[in-house]
Amino acid sequence: MTIPGDNLDTSNAGQFKSSIAPVLDVNKKVAFDLAKLEFVDSSGLGAILSCLRLLNHAGGDLKLCQMQKPVRVLFELVRMHRVFDIYETREDAVTAFAD
Repeated sequence: MTIPGDNLDTSNAGQFKSSIAPVLDVNKKVAFDLAKLEFVDSSGLGAILSCLRLLNHAGGDLKLCQMQKPVRVLFELVRMHRVFDIYETREDAVTAFAD
């Protein structure tokens, strides 16, 4: 699933969580393609973390892929790269579910 837009921040994090909830209800293994995402603030990071928690609680998992450098820097700065499984390509993320 590709994250729409180039920003995930205070202005749209709530809307993102609302729109993604039905997808998470029916899919227990989800990969977020972050190729178009250029900026994430703490609200956006919290929204992605919330998705991970929901999926983990339901016995599922969330993988992230194709992360742009500024977004990757933020994930590393706040140590979220240790919480999320991050992959270079969408194919790598999807294949990782089989492991």
